[in-house]
Amino acid sequence: MTTALITGSTSGIGAAFARRLAGDGHNLVLVARDTKRLREQATELHDRHGIEAEVLTADLATDGGIEAVEKRLADRRNAVDLLVNNAGFGNKGRYLEVSLADELTMLKVHCEAVLRLTSAATEAMRERGRGGVVNVASVAAFVPRGTYGASKAWVVQFTQGAAKDLAGSGVRLMALCPGFVRTEFHERAGMGTSNIPSWMWLDADKLVTVALGDLARGKTVSIPDPRYKALMGVVKVTPRALLGGVTSRTGRKYGPQ
Repeated sequence: MTTALITGSTSGIGAAFARRLAGDGHNLVLVARDTKRLREQATELHDRHGIEAEVLTADLATDGGIEAVEKRLADRRNAVDLLVNNAGFGNKGRYLEVSLADELTMLKVHCEAVLRLTSAATEAMRERGRGGVVNVASVAAFVPRGTYGASKAWVVQFTQGAAKDLAGSGVRLMALCPGFVRTEFHERAGMGTSNIPSWMWLDADKLVTVALGDLARGKTVSIPDPRYKALMGVVKVTPRALLGGVTSRTGRKYGPQ
């Protein structure tokens, strides 16, 4: 039986990955900041699916939290076969309205933690000749959207480059780039969602199904919905100057900075 480690596992996309992987018979290492919610989640998944669910409380905005997860990923006796780097958050407000401390915390969680955890996981996976990493990014990676978009663009570029470097090793890496997903993400950031068009919303469970299929097929980037694939196709041919103005206006209305 294989083991998957999921960061940000207690809600949203992370919880959807946990449900799906447990349902498929994988043991889990569940990582988040809230110990109570982690224990409740672990108990529910164990009771429902008969899998082993390990709890690891860690704040990936801190060195100590990152180190704790690195240590677990590096444990050769209890190998992790799939890493899902899902932990993340948004900041409400335009550039210079968000505190520098919050911006730096975002880079810590979205970039440094992803780099360090991916490195810890793939070192062990390469030794075994198998394994997978899903780094959750966003379609915001493809448009000019401040620190949030920039951090997710880094995730995509890093993942694609690492996947190329590890080609032939048996280790697969993929950046998952969803659009709007019905989760706690916007509520936690204090952002309203009533003005987001209904067609833009994605279902987390369906998203995970597509993502795992794309990983199995060897894709390095997954945009798990035809609507967003079409939208990103338009983005690719839109002049950057025009795109910057449009995304600045729509970003203030719909998304994080």
